[in-house]
Amino acid sequence: MSRPARLVLLPLAALALVAASSPVLVPDVSARRIEIRYSFTGAQLLLFGAILYPGGRVPTRPADIVVVLKGPVEPIVVREKQKIAGIWMNADSSRFRSAPAYYAVASSRPLAELVDERTASIYEMGLQNLQLSPGGGALPDKARRFEAGLLDLRRRRGLYAEDPRGVEISGGVLYRARIAIPSQVPVGTYTAETFLIDRGRVLAAATREIEIGKSGFERFVALAARRHAILYGLASVLLSLALGWAAAAVFRRRI
Repeated sequence: MSRPARLVLLPLAALALVAASSPVLVPDVSARRIEIRYSFTGAQLLLFGAILYPGGRVPTRPADIVVVLKGPVEPIVVREKQKIAGIWMNADSSRFRSAPAYYAVASSRPLAELVDERTASIYEMGLQNLQLSPGGGALPDKARRFEAGLLDLRRRRGLYAEDPRGVEISGGVLYRARIAIPSQVPVGTYTAETFLIDRGRVLAAATREIEIGKSGFERFVALAARRHAILYGLASVLLSLALGWAAAAVFRRRI
């Protein structure tokens, strides 16, 4: 074998050895698609899988698991209300360019015990480490205030959640986590990311996609609103006028 060939094969062999010595995640989800109908009141999504260790040998100190379920990213404007002259009014606002419509994280132990702040920020583990990308020009104190307000608002609506003991690990190789999907969850493509962590390092990661969409009459209305916005708006106005006229007619008859 020529010398250049050896120089090419040696790095490939080194990569193969590294891969063989690293654990691998095999994740899955209980549902790849969730349908939203008029009777949808929420759902429980099960994320589970296995950890494949080299040679099938489970270490005496098993690694930890963090599962992150993230919805589609969207821009959002957060407004702050203040009471002025006895009336609640919009006093200030801030724009975020990339806030996930839904975010939930579950871990086998509290995140602060698993990774440092830098690692948590890189992988966006935890609500305080979301990269929300506030609009330019905002002062740091204002940006932090509105970011805290956005997190609190979506946490109270069930769209953002953290569960520091939400992942169960059995035998050091099998794991599972249940994450609640609220009834008002936005539609779109969601990503379920699973991280294997040991001694503050991410040893392996895997991703699965989940589709959340509307079906039946709700899907027809959503498609009509998106594809024929003007006609949809006119139909909504006409329907409101018709319902108002019908209610007035019934009220006059009863009088």
